[in-house]
Amino acid sequence: MINLVARLSRSIPLLIALVLLAVIVYFVVSWRSSPTRAKEVLIRLFTVLCSALSIFFVLASIYALVDDNQPVLELAASFAAVGVLGLVITLICRWRFKKNHPHYRASANAKASPAGEAPVKRSDAFWWLYDIVGKFRPKQ
Repeated sequence: MINLVARLSRSIPLLIALVLLAVIVYFVVSWRSSPTRAKEVLIRLFTVLCSALSIFFVLASIYALVDDNQPVLELAASFAAVGVLGLVITLICRWRFKKNHPHYRASANAKASPAGEAPVKRSDAFWWLYDIVGKFRPKQ
């Protein structure tokens, strides 16, 4: 048990790196766009990042368990715990974000077009170009 606590203390640099990444991404995206967009980007980024960390370290833990390597198992399990905890926190933040911003619940599909605007057809583009060329044609 004491070894597990010691191995958990070795995951502190990973926690610090994740916190620094979150702060930097939040400030850059909120400076470029808006705080709401920054939160959305952070939720997506940390969902992918924490999922990847969790999967990688769970697989490393399973490998260490099969290989009967206790120190590596404890270290990989502590890193996997950080990834899983980060993923749980991210999912709670996503739930809270969607609760406070209901317009983010349904994402637009690939074929969506803005309301009130007709999609541009090939024939429309042709006639628009024809009218522009016609203005520069010599008149008789």
